Amino acid sequence: MATGGWGPPNGPGQGGNRWGPSPAPDPFGPPPAPQPYGPPPPNPYGPPPGPYRPAPAGRRWYRRVPFLSFLVPLLRLAHRPARRLFDQDGGGRVHDPVVDRVQITRTVLGVLATLALYYMYGSDGDLKDQASQSAGQLIVTPVLLLIAGPVIVALFIRYAPAERRRMLRSRLSVPAKTVGWYVLTVAVLAATLWAVAANPEGLEGLHGVWLFVAAVPALVFVLWGLPFFFMASAYVARSAFNTAYVHAALPAVITVVMVWIIAVMNATGSGMPHGPLWAQFCSLFGGPLSVTALSLWELRRLRTRHGVTIRG
Repeated sequence: MATGGWGPPNGPGQGGNRWGPSPAPDPFGPPPAPQPYGPPPPNPYGPPPGPYRPAPAGRRWYRRVPFLSFLVPLLRLAHRPARRLFDQDGGGRVHDPVVDRVQITRTVLGVLATLALYYMYGSDGDLKDQASQSAGQLIVTPVLLLIAGPVIVALFIRYAPAERRRMLRSRLSVPAKTVGWYVLTVAVLAATLWAVAANPEGLEGLHGVWLFVAAVPALVFVLWGLPFFFMASAYVARSAFNTAYVHAALPAVITVVMVWIIAVMNATGSGMPHGPLWAQFCSLFGGPLSVTALSLWELRRLRTRHGVTIRG
């Protein structure tokens, strides 16, 4: 049967083209020429580094502000040791990011509610008094914890089952060390302030090297010591001297007791604020009631999500 075209058909497996079959490669011919763009030689210094990811645009935005570019790193230097000493992990502590976010949200809403009440029914003097009272509470709360905290912890351990009391008492070393660090911080702060107050004209009589030697510690104390003290006080008030190391439910129990002690002190000391009755009630008892509700919710979450009970 004749086929069209000028040569044999170009079917599968037959090779060639319409003008004829392709010649087979000569096995005894010269080797093929090397490729001009072959694989690169191996790097004697190891593989090259991977691609660098650009830093997010919003990170370290404070470096563009002259004052914050100096203040924020300094606050971080004070924040890291304060958190390491007064907010330790381990023991019976349970990390729950949901509880942390709710606590921060409650604190922010409480501050905004206080400002709104004093803006509506208070004066500038009342707002200044409230600000000084809040700062005073931040300092007084650790002192009250030092007094009432051991009693609450002792009653908590006494309420626990008999087989768990020895284990709970063995974990008291971490809260005791935290108390020691905080007392040492307060002692150094008080001694420095007393030295400055007792001799306010001491730096005026110094010159040269002695002025530099005396001025550097004073500058470090003002720029690092005071932020460290306030951050330490905030962590102590939140963690109740790391009592979560003993039992995860202890900070919530101590917080409820302490917040009502402070509420009674405020009610008997400063009296009722200005405004209608509902504003006075919210100003005096809004904070303690919200903190109590949050602590009870935290205890319930510890029981349902993490299996931690007060007696467990």
